[in-house]
Amino acid sequence: MKVLGVETSCDETSAAVVRDGEEILSNVISSQIALHRPYGGVVPELASRHHLQLIDSVIEQALADAHTPLDGIDAVAATYGPGLASSLLIGLNAAKGIAFAAGKPFVGINHVEAHLYSPLLAHGVPNALPMVSLIVSGGHTLLTHATAIGKHRILGQTVDDAAGEAFDKVAKLLGLGYPGGPEIESHAEHGNPAAIDFPRSMLHDGSYNFSFSGLKTSVLYFLRKNPHHRVEDVCASFQEAAVDVLVGKVVRAAVELRVNTVSASGGVSINRRFREKLGAECARRRLQLLLAPANLCTDNAAMIAGLAFHKLQSGGQSDFSLEVAPSIGLGVGDL
Repeated sequence: MKVLGVETSCDETSAAVVRDGEEILSNVISSQIALHRPYGGVVPELASRHHLQLIDSVIEQALADAHTPLDGIDAVAATYGPGLASSLLIGLNAAKGIAFAAGKPFVGINHVEAHLYSPLLAHGVPNALPMVSLIVSGGHTLLTHATAIGKHRILGQTVDDAAGEAFDKVAKLLGLGYPGGPEIESHAEHGNPAAIDFPRSMLHDGSYNFSFSGLKTSVLYFLRKNPHHRVEDVCASFQEAAVDVLVGKVVRAAVELRVNTVSASGGVSINRRFREKLGAECARRRLQLLLAPANLCTDNAAMIAGLAFHKLQSGGQSDFSLEVAPSIGLGVGDL
């Protein structure tokens, strides 16, 4: 079964064709980073306007790259939430229109749930589940326990800023560019991660929740008291503190739940220091680690199409009356 997926939840216009939930035939992603960089963040009106301009050509390119005409598609899927309402509308309505006109099944996909299962696109479903999975991006930081596709529960989540949001805010404090994650990572490579003892908030509180607001505030106070700071050391020390919390929580959850597989997804999971420390901890505890390649960690339509296949296998076709849900959470599957 070939599924055409569409993703426009924020500032990437993406379309993909995935066969049988695993084989990626195409995955076209048009990023708007350059468009929003002068504003230091995503401007919703600009994002939706750009989606509208690109959506047709991106879908056409995805079909062409997959060497699949529209009548060769078996189903169409699109993100319906969470995200920016005006952006979600573009992709959702385009996908529904294509499905309706072609007489194909349509599936609305939760963007966060697609991130949760995205590592399985690269590694396959067999022997991967159950797993403890960290979803960590600019808008989300959640720790989950999944026993099968569609069967999961939230163990913990951020009580304030998402990890990626903290990276962006600290980068702004330091006068670095947008997006902040890559900027901080680049400068951190030349810094000392032990130079500044920033707090590891909630690391040992016994819960699986996260907090990054205090870490961000600690950086702010440090910069005020140390005007002649070395940017590279601040970046490296901040990054180390954030990574320590993320890695510590996900590994502890796997050990306490006696789960042998750990996965991580979302844009922040691309961070090299995060991957290095998580890999070392998983190896030390003999845990299987599933990390998707970078193009499946940021917003992309392949993860939408991949999850849609599994939804259809269990009768999860959506009605054409489905509306966008900008603030929807991950939701909880039956465990």
